[in-house]
Amino acid sequence: MKSIFKADHENWKGVPRINIYLLRLLYILMFFVLGKDVWTYIITFQGEWQPTEAVAWCVWASFSVLAFIGIVHPLKMLPILFLEIIYKILWLFLVAYPLWVKNELIGTDAEDITFAFLWVALPIVAVPWKYAFQEYVLF
Repeated sequence: MKSIFKADHENWKGVPRINIYLLRLLYILMFFVLGKDVWTYIITFQGEWQPTEAVAWCVWASFSVLAFIGIVHPLKMLPILFLEIIYKILWLFLVAYPLWVKNELIGTDAEDITFAFLWVALPIVAVPWKYAFQEYVLF
């Protein structure tokens, strides 16, 4: 029996199976949880869209669609996780951290977003960073 923690050169380009399972779990969560919330909002929205708000909803909707592909091809869809990691960390440092330092985060709209964005730790743990560096940085 193969260990889920050892590199799988036969099937996953040397990426341990545990990373593949974690990636698939993330893509499943993105597809179902994010997808349900986003597509329900988009489909039931009434009125006129504000351009900036519409961009955000469209980006999140596209994340949910691309996550479906990630369930089947977890390594090929790593770039969407990179985007997720980068935008969430940037937002945490640019918006949440300054509010937190000034003790003004609690009770704001940013507090709920901060709580949701702190889950960025999950994709950080799931990404096979050695493979990602070799595949996307070194080419």
